[in-house]
Amino acid sequence: MGAGGRDFHNFNVRYREDAEVEVVAFTATQIPGISDRVYPASLAGPRYPDGIPVRPEEELRELVRRHSVDEVVFAYSDVSHEHVMHQASRALAAGADFALLGPHSTMLESSRPVVAVCAVRTGAGKSQTSRRVGQLLRDAGLRVAVIRHPMPYHDLEAMRVQRFESIADIDRSNPTIEEREEYEQVVQAGLVMYAGVDYGAILQAAEAEADAIVWDGGNNDFSFIRPDLAIVVVDPLRAGQELAYHPGEANLLMADVVLVNKVDSASIDQLRVLMADIGAANPSATVVRAASPVSLADGPPIAGKAVLVVEDGPTITHGGMPSGAGTVAARQGGARRLVDPRPWAVGSIAETLRRYPHIGPVLPAMGYSEQQLHELQATIDAVDCDIVVAGTPIDLDRLVRSRHPIRQATYELVEEGEPTLERVLKPILAQARSG
Repeated sequence: MGAGGRDFHNFNVRYREDAEVEVVAFTATQIPGISDRVYPASLAGPRYPDGIPVRPEEELRELVRRHSVDEVVFAYSDVSHEHVMHQASRALAAGADFALLGPHSTMLESSRPVVAVCAVRTGAGKSQTSRRVGQLLRDAGLRVAVIRHPMPYHDLEAMRVQRFESIADIDRSNPTIEEREEYEQVVQAGLVMYAGVDYGAILQAAEAEADAIVWDGGNNDFSFIRPDLAIVVVDPLRAGQELAYHPGEANLLMADVVLVNKVDSASIDQLRVLMADIGAANPSATVVRAASPVSLADGPPIAGKAVLVVEDGPTITHGGMPSGAGTVAARQGGARRLVDPRPWAVGSIAETLRRYPHIGPVLPAMGYSEQQLHELQATIDAVDCDIVVAGTPIDLDRLVRSRHPIRQATYELVEEGEPTLERVLKPILAQARSG
């Protein structure tokens, strides 16, 4: 059971060569358009000459019964513990055992020192943290490769191993908006980004050109590569959820460093709850405090205007946040009101807003296909507003030719007090230099 990432990795490292096991199907959820395809034979290996079908999660019970399945393996992230057990109940009721594969079974070993940046929830601030870590290692004289958690939304064979060093490299891969959100700022920061499907091959390619590896996690999944330093980002704006979501709680328990982000936005009570949970779950972890201040690119004034806010999609869909950085920027800029896009939303954008009713008066930057990107642009153009504020990490104006002016909100990690990331990275520097 997966979402086009952890599931494929678990298969590659645990089941692909296991003659005692036949994998009959993957199921897919969370991401639009990733079911009704095949994990190709070139990736599945010689034991699967026809590949392996990917079916909608709704077919789970039917698949278990049709194929006399012995075991269902749960392999996706950022879901509540309650959700995991609901899926377990479905598998058990259909007649199968239910399993979770952990770090020991699925982490690859690297010949280079590895810093893993993971989180307890989507939208906690992994991306700016991993960029900061990569820049600090590079500025100390190391060659750095960033390896991103998979987003295999296209031709799986074509994206087996992906390497991005420029925006042109990213453009040539025909990326979704979510891929752009994760790749563009990394290469703009002067770092090399790897991603794809086969992480054994990806790691081998990255090791060939790097002194150190930074794992840039997705959702709240744990690393595919065994880290020498595990940094886990927590979000005080969702205090309490660090112990309530899978596998975010496992990340917190495994962390060497817990980075408390957004301290500039959180209340004293939220920080108190979060620090108590950290202390109870992992009292030996080093705690780093950081802010994510938001700034706006130059453009038309926002003060007194009706503003449509476009936010990072995953953060406000399965990440569970009602809003994000764009909302903060719009309010700081003096927006008269935030325009709710629901009356104007079309197609899959309208369906996304119906599916996630917790979302506030903002628009998720959904663009998993050309059709969905067109629907996003049509929705933006239809909204009766004066200006658009984009809180998604990409340059939205490059992809959406809106009739409304667009101002981009950006945010970077700023550590507050001691210890800093530079300090906690010193053992990694020493290890890389000695190797």
